Amino acid sequence: MNAADLKSCSDVFLHIIETHGFAGFWSWSFASNQQHWSSGLFRILGVDPSVTTASYDLLVGLLHPDDRMRMASTAELLQGYVSPDVLVRLIRPSGEMRALSVLSELRVSPEGRPHSVSGIVLDVTDRERLRRIQATEKRRRQALYLTSYTTTYAVGPDRIHDFPAEMAQVHGPSLHEINVNPFVMIVPEERAAFRERALGVHAPRAHFQGTSHERLADGEVWQFRIVGVPLWDEAGRYLGRAGLKYAIGPSGEPVHAAEPARNNQIRRALEQVVQGRHLRAARGLLDWSMATLAAAGGLSLSTVRRLEEDVEGQGSRSRHKAVAALRRAGIRFVAMDDGTLAVAKV
Repeated sequence: MNAADLKSCSDVFLHIIETHGFAGFWSWSFASNQQHWSSGLFRILGVDPSVTTASYDLLVGLLHPDDRMRMASTAELLQGYVSPDVLVRLIRPSGEMRALSVLSELRVSPEGRPHSVSGIVLDVTDRERLRRIQATEKRRRQALYLTSYTTTYAVGPDRIHDFPAEMAQVHGPSLHEINVNPFVMIVPEERAAFRERALGVHAPRAHFQGTSHERLADGEVWQFRIVGVPLWDEAGRYLGRAGLKYAIGPSGEPVHAAEPARNNQIRRALEQVVQGRHLRAARGLLDWSMATLAAAGGLSLSTVRRLEEDVEGQGSRSRHKAVAALRRAGIRFVAMDDGTLAVAKV
């Protein structure tokens, strides 16, 4: 695992690893010259937040002299250059050495000028301990299906599903059978229609949302909502799907409290579904120009234009920045059961 992998992790997992001293976050706004470090970053660097001022120069200065060149200098950041993902050695004030994975992201103004930079720092010195924490989080996610019939899952480009083992315990068929043919859980009278609709979105790589009645191992029948969203990397390569499944009542509302929180990967996958027409509709609801969206998202005007003309890659970071800016302004992109994406203003 490196810092870039954290972008697809759940908020719960991010909180856990920061609490355990593995992760930290930093940001720097060039216009106000304000810099911020999370409490986790102070712990990783081994400095006292009560007497230490957040500073990019200090962050780089704490690195091993041979590794400082791997990070962009202050001058390079101000000119719009970052080192996206690097592995460096940290020397704490105590003399202890740690291995860090650092991810940096730059935001620019509508005119293309650097606006701010932010980063994620992951301590990868003790990979075995980090692996154990990952395993614990995985067990927590798996156990969730036993108690609330809620889970996230993945579907590879080969259409093989990756469900938690507890799903076999709840429904009866073996985990292998469910992963290869998840429709086996659906009651016979709905199975063929649901399967045809679900498979129909794979070739066009569209998002899917639907409901089904499924029989449990004890004979009970429950209704579930299933969400599946295509996922791309920043180079535009199709990675498969991120999925969410949870039990719902007769009214369609989640059985257990509010709708389960979607983890970062699913949220990012849903954002990748947003196309140019959705962005234009969102701007219309806000009465924003393209320049306004560019400024709010730290993007150049030409980037916003490419997004709205659907020539920007599906996995582009710019798309996520534009969606985040619109969300902050009250826009919501809502996946509907018929496969469409609705745009609303809160």
